[in-house]
Amino acid sequence: MRKDWAGFGVDLHLEVSTGGGRRRGLEEALRQAVRDGRLPRGTRLPSTRSLAAELGLSRGTVSAAYDQLVAEGYLATRPGSATEVADVPPTTPAPTTPARPGPPPEPSPGPGHDLRDPSAAPVHDLRPGQPDVSAFPARAWLRATRHVLSTAPAEVLGPCDPRGRIELRAALAGYLARTRGVLTTPDLIVVTTGFVQALNLIAQAIDGPIATEEPGHDFYREVLRRAGRETVPLPVDGLGAQVDTLTGATAAAVVTPAHQYPTGVPLHPARRRALREWGGLVVEDDYDGEFRYDRQPVGAFQGTAPDRVVYVGTTSESLAPALRLGWMAVPPSLIGPVAEAKLHADAHTEVLGQLVLARLIETHDYDRHIRAARLRYRRRRELLLARLGPGPGQPLPGVTLPGVAAGLRALLLLPEAGPTEGELLAECARRGIALRAASPLWRGDGPGGLLIGYAAPSERAYPPALEALARTLAGT
Repeated sequence: MRKDWAGFGVDLHLEVSTGGGRRRGLEEALRQAVRDGRLPRGTRLPSTRSLAAELGLSRGTVSAAYDQLVAEGYLATRPGSATEVADVPPTTPAPTTPARPGPPPEPSPGPGHDLRDPSAAPVHDLRPGQPDVSAFPARAWLRATRHVLSTAPAEVLGPCDPRGRIELRAALAGYLARTRGVLTTPDLIVVTTGFVQALNLIAQAIDGPIATEEPGHDFYREVLRRAGRETVPLPVDGLGAQVDTLTGATAAAVVTPAHQYPTGVPLHPARRRALREWGGLVVEDDYDGEFRYDRQPVGAFQGTAPDRVVYVGTTSESLAPALRLGWMAVPPSLIGPVAEAKLHADAHTEVLGQLVLARLIETHDYDRHIRAARLRYRRRRELLLARLGPGPGQPLPGVTLPGVAAGLRALLLLPEAGPTEGELLAECARRGIALRAASPLWRGDGPGGLLIGYAAPSERAYPPALEALARTLAGT
């Protein structure tokens, strides 16, 4: 007999077996609920009359079951009070021993996808991949949330188009055209949970090998591999991706034209033209498009070839990774397969967040937040260059900081004379400084270096974190 304990104001699922009698079945169901912690210490049980009516038993049966469990120590009674659960520690299953014990493999997360343990937070967090979440526009988000909840029709809480809510897709089409030069329409936008999902959807919608930049996102290469796609290297030099290495056998190329990760170079105009003339699909990761400091941002490559470019952006760096909101501007020829893949991936992305983001864009609160963030991160970049860059006070002579014209991170390349990447990482860990090694971003042997995220700390925490890193570099 399966019953939910709803009449008492709480829900408790009880499996009351009738094989050995109803009283014994109720006793065992309550006993097991106490043992496994579903009825914690001090929980007040309903009266025998209420529980009998709820379970369709006689009051005498329930009274007898209560009396038996009181005698066993599972329940306790006091004159004038309800029956309560006694202090019985819950039983937990013993941990199983793996057949081949050993340490779990270390995750190799990419920017914006760092698998972090909040309980092991470092003293100084300079890991790349997230903005200063303490500067999240909470008031604007709250205003937009209140507006959405008070004005949106009830139907928004029902099933959604797998491409996303039309309100957000329309807002994004206008915003991306205005700020990034993206040419698209609401019908060609698909809302995702982030870049990783976008990459998985593309991998399902096309066939053939996919080229990824070298160096580049090691985590994204792994995402494609797990999606069953072969990845081929697309070498990068001082002018960006070497487009002439792409062949007709490659189905798609994942590129970062505005600000290459991790070198920071923008794609040279001649190579942009060559990429436009290449016959394959281009996946444009515009992760740093909104954060350029020395001049006007480089426009999105998608605007030059909207029929062959999938433009991908997210709120992971502009707002917060926890929001899990991203978008794809898809060519007309791919919108059907991508929408179908999205439908079978998760049906649709969470709706209320979509509507709140659409409201932020419509009221220009999103623009105001981006402008304030751009100024804040520019000041941090200047502090980093002044403290670690070339000059008389450079803590470790010979290091270089290429490609810092945009973005939320800096690549610090180490001199050949040392120290090594491993030595520096070990010393940083000893001093409570968290950052990323640069070498895994190359498929083979990459140059030693550190990837420093200067956006993650709060305004107050950033200067001490930078100073701790400078002292560590000087000490090695």
